[in-house]
Amino acid sequence: MSRRWGASGPCAALAALLLAVAGCALLPEEQVPERGFRLRYEKPVAADKDSARFVETWQLPEFTLAELNSYVDLPYPVTLVAKSCHGEGTGYDPDARRIELCYDDVTEERERLGDEDLSEVVRETIFHEVGHALVDALDLPDEGARAEEDAADRFAQVALLTGDPEGDQTLLAAARAYDLSAAEEDAPDPTDEHAPDAARAESHRCAVYGAFPARHKNLSTPARAACATTWTHTRDTWTHDLAPLLRH
Repeated sequence: MSRRWGASGPCAALAALLLAVAGCALLPEEQVPERGFRLRYEKPVAADKDSARFVETWQLPEFTLAELNSYVDLPYPVTLVAKSCHGEGTGYDPDARRIELCYDDVTEERERLGDEDLSEVVRETIFHEVGHALVDALDLPDEGARAEEDAADRFAQVALLTGDPEGDQTLLAAARAYDLSAAEEDAPDPTDEHAPDAARAESHRCAVYGAFPARHKNLSTPARAACATTWTHTRDTWTHDLAPLLRH
């Protein structure tokens, strides 16, 4: 049986195809934001493909950056790049104004966390690195690397506990991850600019309990009696510092 083109004929079909291609060419190019947080994915190395797929499937950067862009108005763009970092580690580069979210860090965490906890840990990590970007954008006083790492942790607490209905669960999942990491170490790394993992875990739990004591009565201990005061100071300090950039 011969192939039939219908009443229009092959020339009409070709003309329609050409018109469709021409129409696509006339579509406006996607606009790159001139300010705020934006996202770029890079191709992972073979060992990180599953982790890259996890990050993209759960759309963790997309949702997190959307929350942040609705919360603060940066005067310039900061790009979050999801990539394989070959062991260099997730971090913020102030010269490039770039956050690097490392697939290899996600790969390492996947060995000890379930997918749900892992998704929360990735979100907390992004908020922490954004804290560094905001210290840079606000030109806050340089009080040393450790002080800035602590401030970035506290920004993650403020952003999650004031802007996300489930932010407390994100911080508690991150605290569990820090506990697991601490248990695997004989002693904290003295060259690490961050607080010891056990201290970071307790800081997150203290913030959660201080913000929502009735919701998290199970976190009540004598050692956390001052957490409400600590949380209020954390929230008020970051809110004051962020005032020039806050959208509301």
